[in-house]
Amino acid sequence: MSPSVPLQEMIRAIRSARTQCEERGVIQRECAAIRAQFRNTDNEGRSHNLAKLLYVHMLGYPAHFGQMECVRMIASPRYSDKRVGYLGAMMLLDEKQDASLLITNSIKNDLSHSNQYVQSLALCTLACMGSAEMCRDLAPEIDRLLRSSNSYIKKKAALCAVHIVRKVRELGELFVPSARSLLSEKNHGVLHGAVVLITQLCERSPETLERFRKTVPDLVQIMKGLVISGYSPDHDVAGVSDPFLQVRILRLLRILGRHNEAASDAMNDLLAQVATNTDSTKTVGNAVLYETVLTVLDIKSESGLRVLAVNILGRFLLNNDRNIRYIAMTSLQKIVVTDHIAVQRHRGTIVDCLKDQDASVKRRALELSLALVSASNIRSTMKELLIFLSSCPPELRAHAASGIFNAAERYAPSQRWHIDTILHVLTTAGADVRDETVPNLIQLITNTSELHCYTVHKLYRALLTDISQQPLVQVACWCIGEYGDLLLKGECQETEAVQVTEDDVLDALEIVLQSHMSTPTTRGFALTATMKLSTRIIDNVDRIRSVVSIYGSCIDVELQQRAVEYNALFKKYDHMRAAVLERMPVIQKNSVGQTNGEVGEETVKESQAAKVAQKEMALPPQPAGQVCDLLDLLGGSQEPLQPSSSLGGAASTQPTTAGGDLLDLLGGLEPTPPTPAPAVTVYEKNGVTLTISCEQQSDSGLTVTLTASNSSDSDISGFTLQAAVPKSVQLQMRAPSRDSLPANGAAKLTQLVILNNPNKVNLKMRIRVSYTSQGSAVQDMVQVDSFPGISAAGL
Repeated sequence: MSPSVPLQEMIRAIRSARTQCEERGVIQRECAAIRAQFRNTDNEGRSHNLAKLLYVHMLGYPAHFGQMECVRMIASPRYSDKRVGYLGAMMLLDEKQDASLLITNSIKNDLSHSNQYVQSLALCTLACMGSAEMCRDLAPEIDRLLRSSNSYIKKKAALCAVHIVRKVRELGELFVPSARSLLSEKNHGVLHGAVVLITQLCERSPETLERFRKTVPDLVQIMKGLVISGYSPDHDVAGVSDPFLQVRILRLLRILGRHNEAASDAMNDLLAQVATNTDSTKTVGNAVLYETVLTVLDIKSESGLRVLAVNILGRFLLNNDRNIRYIAMTSLQKIVVTDHIAVQRHRGTIVDCLKDQDASVKRRALELSLALVSASNIRSTMKELLIFLSSCPPELRAHAASGIFNAAERYAPSQRWHIDTILHVLTTAGADVRDETVPNLIQLITNTSELHCYTVHKLYRALLTDISQQPLVQVACWCIGEYGDLLLKGECQETEAVQVTEDDVLDALEIVLQSHMSTPTTRGFALTATMKLSTRIIDNVDRIRSVVSIYGSCIDVELQQRAVEYNALFKKYDHMRAAVLERMPVIQKNSVGQTNGEVGEETVKESQAAKVAQKEMALPPQPAGQVCDLLDLLGGSQEPLQPSSSLGGAASTQPTTAGGDLLDLLGGLEPTPPTPAPAVTVYEKNGVTLTISCEQQSDSGLTVTLTASNSSDSDISGFTLQAAVPKSVQLQMRAPSRDSLPANGAAKLTQLVILNNPNKVNLKMRIRVSYTSQGSAVQDMVQVDSFPGISAAGL
């Protein structure tokens, strides 16, 4: 290829290359020719060669050797050279390159050039790649150009000032007077640049924001002129007058009216006029309406105006464009807490969006439908959600199931409905539910004693139908083990009575034990249920004994240990078997969102003290003779024992018998309860508080408990914690207790982290906190350098 090949010929040769290797050969030859001509100081085709090099750069090949040529061409007095030089600088240079500092003086000279197009080149380049140092040096020149009489230069200078404010925040004060004066311009381009500049200034300085709140009437007048103006061929887009400027003004009004009642009142009438007069049949009109809705919902607007904004979003839900439906549901999710009644009117349309083919629309519709569930619509909404669960994509099943569980727990109209709903979810998507579902359902079943017969019959039929859903099988095995006697009686008023024999029940449990689909946890449930049935049936105890003995040599250690213990119960402690395997007591729920294992230390102490007091009141006083008889059985001497002080505390001042002293000795052997580990707050933001507490298990072992709570007024969903430690430290994170944080601290999330530090390195942990609050995803990082209650020498 000849060095003088035009740009079009080089492009044609590159495109005609059949292989990547052939293309690289063409580019390498051309780059070599361009280098050679760059060395020639009398080269007349410098702009031509740099243009070819820029095309090579666009293809992804290295073109850094053209940076200095860009600097030379920018310094050229010819406009054609400057144009290509500035274009090359914007593509090949950035603020990290030292060569960018060489063009600062050239840009400053060109900003004072008599040709407006040369000034425009310099402004565009500075706005594209100007570093903080360049912005500080050239900011006075930009402020001078903002006062220019040329509208073409003023709009370019305004956008360049936006870049300067983003790079160097303290330079914003320099542009405040000029930006204020630009609002009186008639040119739409200048107005657009001025609004963008004022927006940046207000976002970065609260003092500037207060100063520009005085411009709200001016902005309202500009916006009204755009809304009521007739057809303008220069600015009309699909029947809307300059929608780009309208959107920018609405965004600025949203910033100025936020948390300010006076500014909000000044723009209420305008927003109502825009909302009612803008055409919603075109995408351009929908864009203006969407910005209007966001502004109405973000400022201190009137209640009627907010209802109008929600109704506009409701119309968006009926739009054929999926993008419009998606942003409508995203906006509704942000306001469902504050404007629940207004959003509730569109519940039917939102539920219909669950049938949409787009996965993103389905996810938003699911989240919004779950947020709209209340005590008044729980039955109808849950019916639609259960239908959706049966056909939803696999990636949404876990989220849908978790949301249904939370809604059913909060708004269940009856215990039977609650149990039926959870069983329906387990039957449909049992493999996708969270780990805490099984213990939560077991607790619910335990607390509803009047439904034990109904529940065990229903779970037994579900077990015979399908054993692939492991959580369902685990709950069914537990219920059969606990309430197998009710199942065998066959008398149930709530459901159709089915005659079940002992062999039928044992056959079902043996199928679970032998199935390849059963996990070790499920087999453990089934084996325990089989063992418990040994006290609830009469004729098949020997069969149960043989089944249990088989698993005494199981390869699974946990299952083997259970089987060995159950065998010992049969052989050595058969007289205790009925007492050991009796029905589980009712699991008490201590407070809202808290079950056993999630209560505070004070609650535990109070409950323990109450139990001790009840036992002391219930026990009748024992005669001294009975205690002496006990001493005689133990082989005590006939002589009375001398009184001795208690090992566990101070000596009693009351007269005691020898038996009382012995009981004091036995009581003194009670272990002292461990001192609870202190909790330290490591994260507190947006109402979310994360605390850690530690317990040292061994010289190298440490258990860290992470506890999260939400004190804000809105629920938080999708709450996840991720932890990272040094490479030599072994980390194991257990499953969290829940995946959401209800508002106002209604429930807490706990998660255990087990650490093993065999090399005794300096222990540090980095925790990533991720959650969704009011539709916005939040992700933060926390560094934990010290662990409470753990000495430095310990780990």
